[in-house]
Amino acid sequence: MRILYLSSVLPKRSETFVYKEVLGLQSLGLDVGVGSLYPPEKNLGEEALDRMAAGAETVYEAGTGQLLRDALSFSIRHPLRAFGVMARAKMDALFAADLKLRDRPKVVFQGLAALAFARRVEAHRYTHLHVHMAHSAATIGMYAARALGIPFSFTGHAADLFRERCLLKQKLRRAAFVACISEWHRNWYQTICPRPATEYPVIRCGVTVPAAPLPSRTAPTLALLGLGRLVPKKGFDLLIEACRILSGEAFACTIAGDGPEMPRLKELASGLPVTFVGAVANRDVPALLAGADIFVLPCQIGKDGDRDGIPVVLMEAMAHGLCAVSGDLPTIRELIRNDESGCLVSPGDPQALAKCLLQLAKDPELRGKLARRGRQRVEEEFSSAKNLDRLVSVFTAYHKQ
Repeated sequence: MRILYLSSVLPKRSETFVYKEVLGLQSLGLDVGVGSLYPPEKNLGEEALDRMAAGAETVYEAGTGQLLRDALSFSIRHPLRAFGVMARAKMDALFAADLKLRDRPKVVFQGLAALAFARRVEAHRYTHLHVHMAHSAATIGMYAARALGIPFSFTGHAADLFRERCLLKQKLRRAAFVACISEWHRNWYQTICPRPATEYPVIRCGVTVPAAPLPSRTAPTLALLGLGRLVPKKGFDLLIEACRILSGEAFACTIAGDGPEMPRLKELASGLPVTFVGAVANRDVPALLAGADIFVLPCQIGKDGDRDGIPVVLMEAMAHGLCAVSGDLPTIRELIRNDESGCLVSPGDPQALAKCLLQLAKDPELRGKLARRGRQRVEEEFSSAKNLDRLVSVFTAYHKQ
């Protein structure tokens, strides 16, 4: 097998689960190349990521003129394949139910982009194309795989499925298989396009479980940590409101990450013991976790329908042995079992969040028990090693058919 991974931006600081999956497969001896719709992020602080960024084949970086020339070159070399791709793109643009009117012409251009991308990677003779993110990246990946005459598969996550959905039914029907990050995702896909369960395998976005958990802190001030992209669905506004409710207690809160909500959140946090540290490199996350007593990510469903799958950062915190608190969403229940491996609170309810945090603040024994069971839950179901094995098995089984 020679597998080509494609995503919107690969590598990307905030999507550790994608580049870690590539690196994990490569460490197991698989031949895995990388493609990126847009220029990959560079200088991420790790040599392996610098090499990945340098070797990524991009779709749009060279400009529209070069894209059209490469699409024409591919069409001259493979006229029947190119005709088939463009005919399918035009039919999708006309008849797909989940496309807005303004986006329909874009699908035809994405067909051309797929031909250009196929021209740039065809010399590598890939045998499979796998896409992370079910929106534009999967559209181009689906057409590029058809141009190359190879199967494609994809992993859907969150905004790509809910806020930016496009051609989802077509992708579910045409994919060789669809990697499901949760049982909830699998069941939801089945309502859109029923397929055998083996073609919707559950493959978690796993994390590395450290050999030992972080040592317990003994500081008198309770340290709360929130980490993630500063967007509404993460619920950092709820965390700040909970901090305001708890303002008489001895605690400090750190919020790490960047995003469009930063100015509003800083204004909400005015006068509170809340510190914003901005974007954090993945290598620096363990140090942040080591300074915390409770990890808090009160996920909720955004007004635009956007929601999280199972946030990788929650898994990382639990793997390091931190007690985790999050929003009670169906996907997150697969990771955190309330009052067993962490705590879940009603989405959008800062009072409930404050009550939960106060209980945990006053009961270090309960925090320790939840932290131990949370780490065990990650080891059992969400470890990178276990889920990479699942993914390799799916790739191998498909290519033995």
